Amino acid sequence: LASKLAGTGAKHRRAPAPRAAATRDAGPARVAVFVSGGGSNMRALHAAMLDGRVDASVAVVVSNSIDCGGIQWANDNGLPTLRYPPSKQQREANEGLSPDALVEKLESLGVTHVCLAGYLRLIPPELCRRYENKMLNVHPALLPAFGGKGMHGLAVHEAVVASGARFTGPTIHFVNEKFDDGKILAQRVVPVFPTDTPQDVAARVLEKEHEVFPHALAALVEGRVEFREDGVPRIVARGTEDAYE
Repeated sequence: LASKLAGTGAKHRRAPAPRAAATRDAGPARVAVFVSGGGSNMRALHAAMLDGRVDASVAVVVSNSIDCGGIQWANDNGLPTLRYPPSKQQREANEGLSPDALVEKLESLGVTHVCLAGYLRLIPPELCRRYENKMLNVHPALLPAFGGKGMHGLAVHEAVVASGARFTGPTIHFVNEKFDDGKILAQRVVPVFPTDTPQDVAARVLEKEHEVFPHALAALVEGRVEFREDGVPRIVARGTEDAYE
């Protein structure tokens, strides 16, 4: 069972019900990637863009921490960076980006999509509205379980192990104004063994994060994401018009 669930996703015939599809922007997508830590998912997305799996480029890297590994990596690779939200000192001096200014800055950079790759701050409503159905987050558990405020990093995997869950895995979901609350676009499943530590689970899940995040973003920028009448998204399999993943 575990080996079947941990695959890349089976293809299923689609019902002929009316549906709305995400449209594809002209030209390659330009993605703003938000990070708070080392940015391993950002690097996985960037690698997928460079090798052609994702028809996009990184337009800017945004972080709440200018000293994090993700920002250092962006600087080393010549990618523009922004700080958001501003520091306490910046706020006291009436400096830094407001939510509206952040949206304006992203628009000026030609950003078409947003990816949250380990970003530990709540996204402002202004950004959620501007990039509705064009902003994705990766969460290291099978939402709606083990999500919400404070559930990030190793804390998620500690909770999974403590619960006795037999399976876990990453979730890619659209972003709204609440933590881990948006509609689920893609998931992958890995086993949790009785002898696992949270670190064991984290490593297994992270490997799948690096696979499924580029996969989901590729579908989104290619216009292969459709929404059912109830708003639930699904990915149309590449090269077909009558099957979804």
